[in-house]
Amino acid sequence: TRADEELAAQLRRAEARARPVYALMDGQTVTMGLRPQGSDEVITATVSLPLMLERHIPWWIAEQYAVWLLDGSDTVRARRSRGTPEPEGPSHSISFDPPLPGAVLRITSYEGAAPFARALLPAAIAGLAAFAILALLALYRNAQRRRAAELRLNEEMAFRRSMEESLTVGLRAKDHAGRVLYVNSAFCKLVGWNAEDLVGHDQPMPYWAPDRIEETLRRQRALAVGGAEPQAFETRFRRSDGTEIDVQVYEAPLIDAKGMHRGWMGSIIDITEARRAARLAREQEESLARTGRLVTLGEMASTLAHELNQPLAAIASYAAGAANLLRQERADPALLSSALAKLSHQADRAGQIIRRIQDLVRKREPRFSALDLATVVRETAGFLEADARVRGVRIAVDVAPAPLVLADRILLEQLLINLMRNGIEAMGEAGAVDALTVSLRPGPARAVIEVADRGPGIAPEVADRLFDAFTSTKAEGMGIGLNICRTIVEMHRGRLTHRPREGGGTVFRVALPAAAEEGVAAE
Repeated sequence: TRADEELAAQLRRAEARARPVYALMDGQTVTMGLRPQGSDEVITATVSLPLMLERHIPWWIAEQYAVWLLDGSDTVRARRSRGTPEPEGPSHSISFDPPLPGAVLRITSYEGAAPFARALLPAAIAGLAAFAILALLALYRNAQRRRAAELRLNEEMAFRRSMEESLTVGLRAKDHAGRVLYVNSAFCKLVGWNAEDLVGHDQPMPYWAPDRIEETLRRQRALAVGGAEPQAFETRFRRSDGTEIDVQVYEAPLIDAKGMHRGWMGSIIDITEARRAARLAREQEESLARTGRLVTLGEMASTLAHELNQPLAAIASYAAGAANLLRQERADPALLSSALAKLSHQADRAGQIIRRIQDLVRKREPRFSALDLATVVRETAGFLEADARVRGVRIAVDVAPAPLVLADRILLEQLLINLMRNGIEAMGEAGAVDALTVSLRPGPARAVIEVADRGPGIAPEVADRLFDAFTSTKAEGMGIGLNICRTIVEMHRGRLTHRPREGGGTVFRVALPAAAEEGVAAE
């Protein structure tokens, strides 16, 4: 046949190369022939073209494209397709020569290439390129904003860190178990330990005072069960060098960004110097009060001497009378007993005056106890009766049942002496014939003492600063008496005020809280 002739011709041409040759046969087959060198024999093989395309062309390509195998005269010898493509559809041809002379593999799209479709791909590519550029620009801007935000965050963190490190207040954060999470430099300076020695440390802490460990552990347990409520307390810390300091601690709940209660944030202040200053201030106040008492007693010296002379003279008289009776051997037991009783009474009276003077001049710490003010008012008025008589003034005491107060007896006596002597002197200078009235009345959860005189009153230009130091309404006054009075009242957490008295004079009012309000039982 013609195919055999073509194959024979090709075999003669390829005889010297010892390679297989191919020839398209009629129909849908291809024949391969090989003649080994030095041999007259020919090996041939026939391959089905449709079967070759079906096996070697994937199905998904045939779904989108028509795959044809054509010979040199554009005759379709084999195909793998799901239909006939449009003549205007885009196609691509691959030459199969060699090995098949004139053979071409053509791939054609099923859809025609419309002008819009032809422009769609470049437009899509351009769009994707533009989108990529915009995405890169957006990514660049986002990266710039992120770097700027990170820079601001770092600056803010550095600023906050510098603020924390510049504070003189110690800061300490701890979790619910008491483990230290954070300390600032002020806290490290306060306790003398480095942050590395404290952060992550379990209880007990190295800065706890040995005698306060149990107390601190109880407080930590109370924090754990007390909920997220701020607390404040005073305690003592031990520094790394062994010295101890007094501190004020404010514990506030440590809340994280999610609103969870993570632990406690403590602010610690060294109050060692403040306490020392407070002790010095109390000592100075006591010294000033004692000075005021000495000044008062100095002013009353002649009156006290006269007051002491009376019982001493009576004692001497009773003693002399008793001695005379004994010498005359007329010692009637009843008469001697009466004389000795009167002598003993006058001795007790003199002793009370001397003890009162000793208590007033003695340097002592305030001793607070539940007192009955009625007794204090009556005894103080009795102590000043002699001084009042010298100045022609009568003291009227008006006492009603009042609650007990938590007070120092000597300080209250000094307070009443100052107020009553001021009233006596004011009335003596004015020549008033009315009485100095000292009254005691109960108030709401307090006891109120009022000292009302009939003196000339307080000048308006002095009224606002009457209780200031070195302010006096007397020509020769030192101006410390009323200042001491205010200090004593404030020491008892009371209030001292004054007002004009109806009909002339001044009323000084002392209001002191009841002892029951302070949680102290009456003695």
